[in-house]
Amino acid sequence: MAVNDSLKIFANGDDRIIELIAWLSDVLEGDISSIQFASEDASFRRYFRIVHSTRSYIAMDAPVEYMQIEIFVNIARKFLQFGINVPEIYEWNKQKGFALIFDFGSTTYFDILNQSNADALYTDAIDSLIQLQLATASEPDFLPPYDSQLLNQEMNLFRDWYLPEYKQVPLTHEISDVLEYTFNILTKKALEQPKVWVHLDYHSRNLMFVENQNPGIIDFQDAVTGPITYDLMSLLRDCYIVWPSDKIQQWIHLYLNKAEHSGVSVEFEPEQFMEWFDWMSIQRHIKVAGIFSRLNYRDGKRKFLDDIPTVMNYLESVSAKYKELNSLHNLILKLQKS
Repeated sequence: MAVNDSLKIFANGDDRIIELIAWLSDVLEGDISSIQFASEDASFRRYFRIVHSTRSYIAMDAPVEYMQIEIFVNIARKFLQFGINVPEIYEWNKQKGFALIFDFGSTTYFDILNQSNADALYTDAIDSLIQLQLATASEPDFLPPYDSQLLNQEMNLFRDWYLPEYKQVPLTHEISDVLEYTFNILTKKALEQPKVWVHLDYHSRNLMFVENQNPGIIDFQDAVTGPITYDLMSLLRDCYIVWPSDKIQQWIHLYLNKAEHSGVSVEFEPEQFMEWFDWMSIQRHIKVAGIFSRLNYRDGKRKFLDDIPTVMNYLESVSAKYKELNSLHNLILKLQKS
């Protein structure tokens, strides 16, 4: 179906957008009345909000050379079976990398979180997280494992992008030894934890505030089976919002109480969970410092540089708590000053 002139103007010569609009018009059996950018995440995916017959949808453009859209669809449908509030997939095209999905609206947790509503919003997010973890027992091998190879692949982004690009620090033998030692410990600590389904990016910009079954959960296509602390840590030590440590402790205890009464396996002491939570925080924020650097220097997405100081502050404060991380802590202190 032909693309009308106003939509061609929006596409501005972008062949992918023109092709997406034509596909949407065929799928919806009629012209779409409007299209606008909805969001652009930390990948090559793009999201558009379209209107057709007064109804709003989200269209996803996921170039096939970077992502298998079938994985996104399969995970969404599996999560929906267990009542996890991810968007329904109406139509999708494997060859083109397009999908038409439910629109949760445009209000993220990040947009509205404040001191007065945080307890209520995080309670909803914790309830949804427990629902995801409980589903693990139904099909433990459905998602790929968060294994040592993936853990180290992620942390190596710090070595490959944060140090040489963001800090312009050469990888000396001393720094390399510190990182290798640290990565080995972090991998061990991650792998010793109980395994559950893990969203892998469960934070304020991927949780949508919705009236029914809050929150709506997006950006789940990289989900794995991995450490029980990972998603809670991502939520509470958010790279975009910083909460006082006493509030984080309060929400961790809320999670542990709810998990125990819901049937999630919590056969460990709270102190052990807290320690795992910290170790996982170090692993994630090492990874994220590398990702945010790569997004700027490789992909031209400068906005993520603004959040690197928060990430590094987490690394500095948490690494100070454990003697095994003394060498990492000292390295972080030097990097913070450089």
